[in-house]
Amino acid sequence: MLALFHAFSMKCTQIQRAIKLGDDELVGSLDRELEPLVTAILAYKATSLLEMYMQLQFMSNLIREESDDRSRVVRNSASLSSLIDRYFGGASEAAAEVLMAFSTEKNEHVGEVAGFDEDNVLNDVILDSLPDRVAVITRDYRYLYSNAANSEFLESKPIELVGRHLSEFIGPERFENSVKIKLDACFAGETVDCLYPAYRPAEANKTLHCRMTPLRATKSRGEVIGALLVVHEVGVVPANMLVA
Repeated sequence: MLALFHAFSMKCTQIQRAIKLGDDELVGSLDRELEPLVTAILAYKATSLLEMYMQLQFMSNLIREESDDRSRVVRNSASLSSLIDRYFGGASEAAAEVLMAFSTEKNEHVGEVAGFDEDNVLNDVILDSLPDRVAVITRDYRYLYSNAANSEFLESKPIELVGRHLSEFIGPERFENSVKIKLDACFAGETVDCLYPAYRPAEANKTLHCRMTPLRATKSRGEVIGALLVVHEVGVVPANMLVA
């Protein structure tokens, strides 16, 4: 499934480049190549909770991205309904488990992020209104969710980020030497706070704070299935205080 998401993301990147070049013919050609990928993603039968959520989130993002095309919205909504029927088939308990799986355990850290609590799933409307960058990272270090602020920072659409590895955006060295260690601690059940310098030249004088909070499956309340990342700027901090 990750290969399909990656292919879709790369095709979207090619379309954006063609748009910037003003090559309408190429844009049309690439756009037609997206349809088989969407069909393949929809046809894929998920084998895990995370894969189910990725498919559902993908279709939800697709509906939002194509909201100005009524025929596509109708078609994509029907596809989303078919996914729900495929996996849940009216089994409300199973549906509730998947939808609740990405709630965090109730504590003082989670309370700082609107849209996450013990009784709610990801609320795109609330999270997209936040100035902070919010993302959900799976245990294999890939994006499962990204709010509007984080997607804009990464110069990508939310739908293009699902399934992509974190190292693609921060670099393999930074990932291996710093971020991976902190994510592993989060996956082990810790809430991790860290400061680090912004890695883009245009933000050379900025320092960011990142809080990583474990996301747990609902039923077990013990199995960590991912990490909720919340990032915001804290201004200039002395170099000896940076921990990432």
